[in-house]
Amino acid sequence: MWEGPLEKISDCKFKIPKSYKPGMRVDGIIYADEKLIGSIKKDKAPEQVANVAFLPGIVKHSLAMPDIHWGYGFSIGGVAATDPENEGVISPGGVGYDINCGVRLLKTNLTFEDVKSRISRIVDVLYQNVPSGVGSKGEIKVSFHEEKKILLGGAKWAVKRGLGIEEDLECCEEYGAIEGADPDCVSDRAYERGKAQSGTLGSGNHFIEVQAVDEIFDKSVAEKLGLFTGQIMVMIHSGSRGFGYQVCDDYLRVMVKCSSKYGINLPDRQLACAPVNSREAKQYIGAMKSAANYAWCNRQVLMHLVRESFGRIFSKSWQSLGMYLIYDVAHNIAKFEKHKVNGKEKMLCVHRKGATRSFGPGNPALPVRYKDIGQPVIIPGDMGTGSYLLVGTKKAEEETFGTTCHGAGRVKSRHESIRTVDFEGLMRDFKSRGIEVRATGKRTIMEEAPSAYKNVDDVVNVVHRAGLSKKVCRMKPLCVVKG
Repeated sequence: MWEGPLEKISDCKFKIPKSYKPGMRVDGIIYADEKLIGSIKKDKAPEQVANVAFLPGIVKHSLAMPDIHWGYGFSIGGVAATDPENEGVISPGGVGYDINCGVRLLKTNLTFEDVKSRISRIVDVLYQNVPSGVGSKGEIKVSFHEEKKILLGGAKWAVKRGLGIEEDLECCEEYGAIEGADPDCVSDRAYERGKAQSGTLGSGNHFIEVQAVDEIFDKSVAEKLGLFTGQIMVMIHSGSRGFGYQVCDDYLRVMVKCSSKYGINLPDRQLACAPVNSREAKQYIGAMKSAANYAWCNRQVLMHLVRESFGRIFSKSWQSLGMYLIYDVAHNIAKFEKHKVNGKEKMLCVHRKGATRSFGPGNPALPVRYKDIGQPVIIPGDMGTGSYLLVGTKKAEEETFGTTCHGAGRVKSRHESIRTVDFEGLMRDFKSRGIEVRATGKRTIMEEAPSAYKNVDDVVNVVHRAGLSKKVCRMKPLCVVKG
């Protein structure tokens, strides 16, 4: 239980004043309402929000989204921006182990009526076609030289090989490949772990979920995106797999030594960091961006496998099924972006750890198709409840460096969930709600049970009311393949 100071400053914002701990450079801000703040205080994640406020060069606030829960160094849902021109640092703990874990959402022209008798068939084919689980390996096995091309090309590498179309890239954050990746900053161990994992789902909370649109909140935006009630959607959640994990692990060891080298005093060694312009930081950034591109390639290949699966089931091309990408967003990454601080535009290093970019209409980073509505924001819930599509806002750019939440957020650890969940009862509950679930083992299903998560409706309502993103539609799950 966290018992530190928490001042309510609006219906959706609470403040941890920088007077709480000597050494805090800025206040901490947690986006939550009265309903959520109680569960947030049961966790010690607010202490991590306070600790992040110690980072050299941090500007404005140490932020946390309503899906906040305990993480490594930063809380999951933690956001912080540092100023490279004023002692700003980069911290691997502010990115996470699964670098560029993210979500992509496809629409189709299918309706619930088209699929309701085929749900079991759909989930079985997806489970057969998409490699999943711990250590899973895919059909794409590349040489050391070719893997370097993936690290530089990201999703573009896959599209060039016929695993997608150019339009897919336009609908990805960073157009599917962030500039500045440096494969030479990646260890041999990371290369070894990544060479056979492109196009694999992985384990934990990763999933492929077939959904139906069950409620539309903004008809105008929904129409522009080609969405309608009852429409079938597919959501893919995965990241950089063992490759990204190894990159994080390698550089955390490097960063721990930087604290004494650069005279950085922090309350938690898991926040180990280095000045953005230092040799160590530049190497980490080159490796992190390589892992981010690996993840974009991975999700591109996963989407190709999903399209192939639907084509087999319905005996049609994926194009005739209308399986086009709406957007792909990252939620574990640090990026260099221009934001206003005290009225002046500055290039900042923005850490988003379990948090999603949420740029508003007109932002130059967005493709033409989304300039007038804002960036699509994809927020998955638990596998038994629902998920959301939102769009970014100018207010998010002003308040949170263009950031919103990334999911429902855990309220139980994986261990606690396994200890408390009745597996047979859980599966009966899924069946009663018409949800089919497949996984490599029952442990994953128990870890990811709906009771382990906050109610995604509550979390999304906070960011909507706070103006950090705007609700477009809600999707209900029909079938899920878990990692």
